[in-house]
Formats: sequence, C-alpha cells, structure tokens
Amino acid sequence: MPKLQDILLLVGQLNYTWTNTESLLIYLIAGLARVDKETAIVIFLTLNTTRARIDLVERLAKMQKTPPACRSEILAVTQQLSKQAGLRNKFNHCIYSFDPESGRGITQLMRIFESRDEIKYGKVESLDDMEVERIRRSISSLIEINKTIWAIARKHDFPVS
Repeated sequence: MPKLQDILLLVGQLNYTWTNTESLLIYLIAGLARVDKETAIVIFLTLNTTRARIDLVERLAKMQKTPPACRSEILAVTQQLSKQAGLRNKFNHCIYSFDPESGRGITQLMRIFESRDEIKYGKVESLDDMEVERIRRSISSLIEINKTIWAIARKHDFPVS
C-alpha cells in the first residue's frame, strides 16, 4: 500500500508538472493570435480555467489563417493535455483519508452528482498501487506534452522570449 507521504509527493509533482505545462499555452496563444508574449500572458491569466484556455488555443488553431500542419499539431497536443486534466482535477478536488493501522488510502471526490430526484456526493475510491501508477504515467505524459509544446512553438517561430 502506498504511504501518505509518497502520495502527497506524487500529487505535488503532478501539480507542478501540470502547472508548468499549462503555462506553455501562453506561447501557443501568442503565436496563433499573433501577439507578443506579454499580451498572451494577460489573455491567459484573464481566462480562469484550463478548459477556457484550451478552448481558446483550439479555436485560434482552427482559424483559416493557421496553416493546416500547425493546426493539426496544436489540436493533437491540446487533446493530449485535455486527456490528462481529468486525473489532475480528481487529485486536486478530493479529500484524502488514510487508515493509520492498515495504511489503506482512499480519495473522496468533492463533487455533487444530481439526478431528477436525488443527489449523491463524495464518491470514494481506493488509493492503491494501480492509482499511484496512473499518477506516474500522467506525470510522464505531461513531461512529453511539455516538450511537444516547446517544439511546436519553436518550429512555428511563436514568441517564446
């Protein structure tokens, strides 16, 4: 069973890797909107969710003025980033519980699920070795996405400095 300290360290690494990678959307915004980096930073910070930032990048990429090769590269990388968002959101918006005797860990999601006639909340999931491996794979994927965004920005001469 994974220990609390190991889980928190991994979640911290996931958050660091995510934030570092998401911030690279600034360069895609700058290049696609044909603005300087400072303007792209203001646009990025004005949009207060990851989904809104990715939507903007995808919409800019889909504009006619974006060369098809550039468009497909950007849409592929934003799709990969969106795929990783689910796990990151889960671990940012949950409560962690660990049994001090068994060491067994669980996550409890802090989300309401509503149907026509009832609500449910706090979905509980085990925090086992398989879940730890999912976090590690996500971190590795985010590192590759990060490298890909840098490569796209450089290849298409987007403002990066």
